[in-house]
Amino acid sequence: MNSLDPIIAKARRRLLDLHYVARSGHIGGNFSCIDALVTLYHAVMRPEDRFVLSKGHSAGALYVTLWSMGRLSDDQLATFCKDDTVLPGHPSGTAIDGVLFSTGSLGHGPSLAAGLSLAARNDKSTRHIFCLCSDGEWQEGSCWEALIFSVHQRLNNLTILIDQNGWQGFGSTSEIVSFSDLSSRVTSFGANLISVDGHDPVAIMEGLSKRSSDRPNVVILNTMKGRGLHFEDRLESHYLPLSDEQYAAAKARIESEQRS
Repeated sequence: MNSLDPIIAKARRRLLDLHYVARSGHIGGNFSCIDALVTLYHAVMRPEDRFVLSKGHSAGALYVTLWSMGRLSDDQLATFCKDDTVLPGHPSGTAIDGVLFSTGSLGHGPSLAAGLSLAARNDKSTRHIFCLCSDGEWQEGSCWEALIFSVHQRLNNLTILIDQNGWQGFGSTSEIVSFSDLSSRVTSFGANLISVDGHDPVAIMEGLSKRSSDRPNVVILNTMKGRGLHFEDRLESHYLPLSDEQYAAAKARIESEQRS
């Protein structure tokens, strides 16, 4: 068992509770990226590094990851998606340490991260910038413009992670725009591409360590939307509250996987 496995299992249970109690949130996309976020924060990022959540609808996974680091409390998580909360369904404002931007209008994260990367280099800082996107988000032209800029500027201190679960709000990416894997497109733009199992913390750590010396890095996380839920790898996981029966079944599966 990897040392991160118990932390990830605990985070997945807390994420399940978070969405069940709130009766809100994009639960499928949260469960496809929670493994990567926990791995990134616990095993890869240094205090001086920065993170941008471009796929803002996975705010719950970020909040739970920060909770797993001791940076958010259970009392704070209890306000998720409630009135006057600082933990809305999409990150908003700068009230939470580590949340640099209000995000959720998809496509802006790579540009924000590229700006942070260029600033860090100009400041002669060793800071590395990480940005998490969804795969459907890369239908936005601004993502490709940011990648063109990053390649041109040789921003080797930038790593963009793409949660490639194959689904978006109205169907699969193959149905909507005829692609199931962004790898060839990213490579053609000149970025350093790494493709990994997005649910394997060891593979994620290894992928994040393979950084280029002269190009921005893009890590494709091959994931399953709604992993561990009754509507795993289905459109229904995009945004639906859990019934009592569905919550109990998902909780039992998470606990079973932890014991195995």
